[in-house]
Amino acid sequence: MLIEFSVTNFRSFRDKQTLSMVAAGSDKEHLETHTLDSGIKNFDRLLASAVVYGPNAAGKTNLLRALQFMQSHVTNSAVVGPISQVAYTPFLFDTESRNKPSSFEVTFIANSVRYEYGFSIDNIRVHHEWLIEYRTKNPSRLFDRTYDNKHDKYDWVFSAYLKGNKFVWRDATRPNALFLSTAIQLNNSQLLQVYWWFQKRLIVIAGASMLNAVMTLKMLEDPTNKERILPFVRVADLGVDDVKVSREILTGNTAFLSGSLAPPLVYQDSPTSPPILAHVTFSHVSKGLKEPVALPFEDESNGTQVLFRNAGAWLNVFLNGEVLVIDEIDTSLHTLLVAYFINRFHSSHTNQNNAQLVFSTHNTSLLSQDLFRRDQIWFVEKSENSSKLYPLSDFSPRKDEMLERWYMRGRYGALPILGVSDV
Repeated sequence: MLIEFSVTNFRSFRDKQTLSMVAAGSDKEHLETHTLDSGIKNFDRLLASAVVYGPNAAGKTNLLRALQFMQSHVTNSAVVGPISQVAYTPFLFDTESRNKPSSFEVTFIANSVRYEYGFSIDNIRVHHEWLIEYRTKNPSRLFDRTYDNKHDKYDWVFSAYLKGNKFVWRDATRPNALFLSTAIQLNNSQLLQVYWWFQKRLIVIAGASMLNAVMTLKMLEDPTNKERILPFVRVADLGVDDVKVSREILTGNTAFLSGSLAPPLVYQDSPTSPPILAHVTFSHVSKGLKEPVALPFEDESNGTQVLFRNAGAWLNVFLNGEVLVIDEIDTSLHTLLVAYFINRFHSSHTNQNNAQLVFSTHNTSLLSQDLFRRDQIWFVEKSENSSKLYPLSDFSPRKDEMLERWYMRGRYGALPILGVSDV
């Protein structure tokens, strides 16, 4: 589970900003449904979901991109070339920050152990990297790596609790790579739970990335999973009785697979396997007809298509207890469908493995204390080109406060400033 994420000097975030998933101990509203037991003795409960509001260009997407960047560098830095430059994007609107590293820190729980991991980086090197583990109430700093600019070398500190060929891993770590990633590539097993959290338990959909239908298509091959997927599709269209898939192996030129015009239901089981074109048909029942009406995927509504694409990935999030971070969750989805999906995270019946959801939206009709606790709602606004993240709880709203009304009236900030047009 995600406990906390912080970012400094990345895109529109100049100063350190922190998103916390720790439930406010004083707030007892929706305690059993909207919060999760962390599984750690004497530790706070965690939020099952969090929503981020703010005007266009305020920094909502940049917040999610920061976590996406961190994840990508953990999983990929050990395999990039020694002279490859990092996609370093600091805050550019003052001379000091544009020449400083970007910093990322995350606190999370994996296998009932709390970890704090972070690094700071520019386009050519990692300046600082560290990992703290809490197997007991006392923290253990497993490793710490700091670049000494004056002497052009790294200072390393290793804990006695870090076992294995730590000096081999150290010497193999390039300046632009992370020690965590390199150690995993060289068969370190002790740090595997940390690496796996980024690789297998964190799903970030931000910027140009999007969920595709591959997971749904593969899950439909199993009758049990198919029965789990159908309710998602029926939420958008109650008339859907069944979904059938036929598959066609494609031959010839497959260059389109890497392009933006790739067909939406083409996928590969592995990088070396031939591409497969899935023909998806929805069966609709009607009172006036004896036989169901079959409609191809492309003739369904945008909402039904979106739900179908996402259903497999969403189900996987619940089955594996993953953290799903998604930008503009309401794209092509009705407000009630979004609320339905959020409520699945707030249900012990559908969220048995403590999955979490963090998302951004412009949909103010979701701003309700029936749907969210007050500590689940966050805002982003920009001042002097720098984004600031802050929680609704900073305003101490009443339990019966009409959140949408007061947000639209400007009580919480994070609203677009609209100019007056002469046209």
